Amino acid sequence: MARARLSMRKVREVLRLKWEMRLSHRDVARSLGISHSTVIEYLRRARQAGLSWPLPEELDDARLEALLFPPSPPANVPRALPDWSHVHQELRRKGVTLQLLWLEYKARHPEGYQYSQFCELYRRWEKKLDVVLRQSYRAGEKAFIDYAGPTIPVVDAKTGEIREAQVFVGVLAASNYTYVEATWTQTLPDWTASHVRMFASWDGAPELLVPDNTKSGVKKACYYEPDLNRTYQELAAHYGTAVLPARPYHPRDRAKAETGVQIVERWILAPLRHHTFFSLAELNREITSRREALNDRPFQKLEGSRRSLFETLERPALRPLPSVPYEYGQWRRARVNIDYHIQVEKHFYSVPHRLAREEVEVRLTATTVETLHQGRRVAAHRRSHKKGGYTTDPAHMPSAHRQHLEWSPSRLVRWAEKVGPATADLVRRILESRPHPEHGYRSCLGLMRLAKSHSRERLEAASRRALQIGGLSYRSVKSILQSGLDRWPLEEQTTLALPREHANLRGPEYYRHNGKGD
Repeated sequence: MARARLSMRKVREVLRLKWEMRLSHRDVARSLGISHSTVIEYLRRARQAGLSWPLPEELDDARLEALLFPPSPPANVPRALPDWSHVHQELRRKGVTLQLLWLEYKARHPEGYQYSQFCELYRRWEKKLDVVLRQSYRAGEKAFIDYAGPTIPVVDAKTGEIREAQVFVGVLAASNYTYVEATWTQTLPDWTASHVRMFASWDGAPELLVPDNTKSGVKKACYYEPDLNRTYQELAAHYGTAVLPARPYHPRDRAKAETGVQIVERWILAPLRHHTFFSLAELNREITSRREALNDRPFQKLEGSRRSLFETLERPALRPLPSVPYEYGQWRRARVNIDYHIQVEKHFYSVPHRLAREEVEVRLTATTVETLHQGRRVAAHRRSHKKGGYTTDPAHMPSAHRQHLEWSPSRLVRWAEKVGPATADLVRRILESRPHPEHGYRSCLGLMRLAKSHSRERLEAASRRALQIGGLSYRSVKSILQSGLDRWPLEEQTTLALPREHANLRGPEYYRHNGKGD
């Protein structure tokens, strides 16, 4: 008791010298012959007890000691144990840390475990979980993509032919929510289509896609810089996500996908081994039913299920889907011909004429053909399967070519009739003298240009002289006008006539009735 009273006297003196005399910690310690750390500890306990100077008169040494040095709780009193399943789940939320969860725990249980003990107990509990459950991922962060090893036979009801269906598997990392479907192949069209349907099923997309280096998504596996398929990159960009292929020879990168595939094989594929399916649609209906049951199955070592974690944790963190689903497209390279067309599957599509002889990129979808030059789209056409056909945008043509398409034989003759009968006859004869009328368009359009710089009377006179000498061309008429021969009287001579009957010539009736392109 004397030692206790002596100790309390020193405590009172520490408080007096510090709070009343304003001495430093070291001066107080030197004055009382105690250590510097003891002074700091006494002052800390006094502040925690809410004391100030002067001390209350009724506060005797016994009460002061009880305030500053309360007895430790009995060792056998159990402390409140955190809900480790809840802690594990909360850690998957963005920005949540063990320290934050410990502070929340201590707010509810002040007598609970300190931070170091809290962390150690959590790690012990976590080691009891399966490997796939122990891995911590943020909600909405990653989805692991792979194909199952086993295939499922589908029988053609008409021929009896058996075809093996492939099984696509996608697993969201934080919730283990699983997507499964069957496709005919693992090729790029089926690979991308499965992603589109998976995102639609999830009503969102994760930040990262982690494929298991399948050839459909990764052209060349590499530790540092895997070469992604162009179409797969485009799909990822469309959904605002990114592709991070699993590294070769790093099984931990693929643990989630491989475990997801194993679960699918165990709970979906194995039970279907005795079933016979006669269509891919029938198979996918059964897979969908069993997939939903798998996602509803309660966890064995955690509370809830894949679906409950997905709905409460994962779905809110997924990226929203774009307004239009991704449309599969193939990428190719092509060289623009001198006629400013590219050939795609034996059909010809136009591009701007300035790109003649340039190399371009071509993106093919089920409905469109897009052409890109240096990353910029320069042309888009509706896809055609007519072999040998042409799809031409008039805006891609040089101005002279556009003018040709705007005219037809009958329209050219009607224009010439406004100038005069000789000009109209000359136009007819020019068109008749070519194997195809289009071959005479350039000469006729040249006559129209001459009409802009010469009067109708002079052009009519020049046309009359050209007919007389058999000069059925633009050059002949232009030469007559330049030399002024149109002003000279016509000599009495027989007009050089062309044969009216020939297999490659058309008569006047063709131009009266054929209004093609008019």
